[in-house]
Amino acid sequence: MDDMRPASGAAPHLGLASLFPTGLQAVYAECRRLYPDQVNPLQVTAIVKYWLGGPDPLDYISMYRNVGCGAPDVQEHWHYISMGLSDLYGDNRVHEFTGPDGPSGFGFELTFRLKREAGETAPPTWPAELMQGLARYVFQSENTFCSGDHISWHSPLDNSESRIQHMLLTEDPQMQPVHTPFGQVNFLQIVGVCTEELQAAQQWNGQGILDLLRGVHVAGGPWLVTDMRRGETIFEIDPHLQQERVEKGIETDGSNLSGVSAKCVWDDLSRPPEDEDDSRSICIASQPRRLSDKDTEQIREALRKGLEINSKSVLPPIGGGRQSHERPHRKDSLESESSAAIVPHELVRTRQLESVHLKFNQESGTLLPLCLRGRLLHGRHFTYKSINGDTAITFVSTGVEGAFATEEHPYAAHGPWLQILLTEEFVEQMLGELQDLSSREESKLPKEFSWPERKLKISVLPDSAFDSPLQ
Repeated sequence: MDDMRPASGAAPHLGLASLFPTGLQAVYAECRRLYPDQVNPLQVTAIVKYWLGGPDPLDYISMYRNVGCGAPDVQEHWHYISMGLSDLYGDNRVHEFTGPDGPSGFGFELTFRLKREAGETAPPTWPAELMQGLARYVFQSENTFCSGDHISWHSPLDNSESRIQHMLLTEDPQMQPVHTPFGQVNFLQIVGVCTEELQAAQQWNGQGILDLLRGVHVAGGPWLVTDMRRGETIFEIDPHLQQERVEKGIETDGSNLSGVSAKCVWDDLSRPPEDEDDSRSICIASQPRRLSDKDTEQIREALRKGLEINSKSVLPPIGGGRQSHERPHRKDSLESESSAAIVPHELVRTRQLESVHLKFNQESGTLLPLCLRGRLLHGRHFTYKSINGDTAITFVSTGVEGAFATEEHPYAAHGPWLQILLTEEFVEQMLGELQDLSSREESKLPKEFSWPERKLKISVLPDSAFDSPLQ
C-alpha cells in the first residue's frame, strides 16, 4: 500500500543531511537542481518498505510540476521520479553493495512525464502504481532496462479507454546521471505509446520510433511528454512519411527484436533409419524434455529484447541471471558471456535432421517476415520460445557464431531446441511467399507453406491447435 504526502524530507537542511541515506540524498539533489522552487513536492511513499516485507520496491516516487522551462514545443506536464531501483542505503538491506565504480543497485531510476490537463491542480497518482509494477518486474526477474527498450503492456496505462497501452524507454532529457558512493544512477523515462507504435518499435528499434515521436508535438515532442488523451498514432498523423521512415530504417538497420515468447511447436519429418540399432541414432522420446542450462543461457541471450511484460502476468525470464541488452555489432552470436562456464546436459546430443515442420499461431506467424527481413538478412538470429513448454525454434543466418546448425546440416536439434540455418538466397525466396503474413488482420487458417526441395514445411494454425499437450 502507498501513501501520498508532501516530501517533508526531500530537501534536508545541511545539519540534518547525515540523517538521510547517501544514495537518497544524491537523487534528491538532482531533483532539487531541476526544481529549486519545489522543495516539498507531493510524494507517493511505500507505507511498508520492500526491505521490511512490503509489496512495493520503490520507497518513494516524487511528483513535480514542470512548465517546460522555456523549451520550445514542450507541453506543461507532471514529472514523476522513482527512488528505490538504485541503492539508496548502501547497507545491503535491498541491494548488494558493490562499491562506487559500477551501477548503484540496478543502475537506474524511472521517470515519467504526463501532460497536465487544464485545471489540474495536483498530479494523478496512477503513474506511481505503473512505476511500482515495472519495478516489481525488475526486482523479481533481475532484468534491467535500457534506453530504447519496449514494454508490451496490453492495457491502457491509466486503466481508462486510452489508446496509450504500451511503453518505450529513453534517457530522461533533463535528469543527469548521478554518482554516489554506491555507484552510478541513470534516469530512464517511460514514454506511453499506441499499439501501432509499439509494433513499429518491435519491427525496427525503439530509438528510431522515439525519434519520430520527438518530431510530433502531440505525440510527445522533444521531451516525450505522454498525453493519455492522444487519439491518433504518428502513422495516422503523417501516414506516408512516418511509415516510409520505418520501412527504410528496417531495410538499413535491421530489427532489434531478437526473439519472442510464442505459441509454436516443431516436428521432425525425417525418415527413421533403416537399422533401428544404428548407434548414430537417438530415440527422441528418451531425451530429457527440458532445456539444459547452456541452452537456456543461449536462448535467454536471444530473447533479451523479446520478452513481453503484461499488467496481468509477467513472463518469467528464461534464465535466472541479470540480463544485459543487445547492442548492434557486425557478427551476431548465440553464445552468452556466461554460457561457456556452464556444462551442458551430457545426455542430450545434437541431432541433425533431414526435414522439419514448423507450426505457429497467427500472432507468431505475422513475425516471420520480420524475422527474415529484419534479422536474418542482417546476419542476425531470431528465436521463438514456446510459452507452453521448453520448445524453442531459432532461425540463424550464415554469419551467426555459436550455432550448431550449419549450411551442410541446416536443421539441427539439441533436445527441444531446434536451430534452422537459412541462406540469404533461401530467405529471399521465403520472403516472396510469406509476405502476406505481415498483415495483423484476421485471416483464414490454417495456412500451409512448403519448400519440398529444402525439406521444410511451415503451418500457421489457430490458437486452439496449441491447446493439446500432444502438439
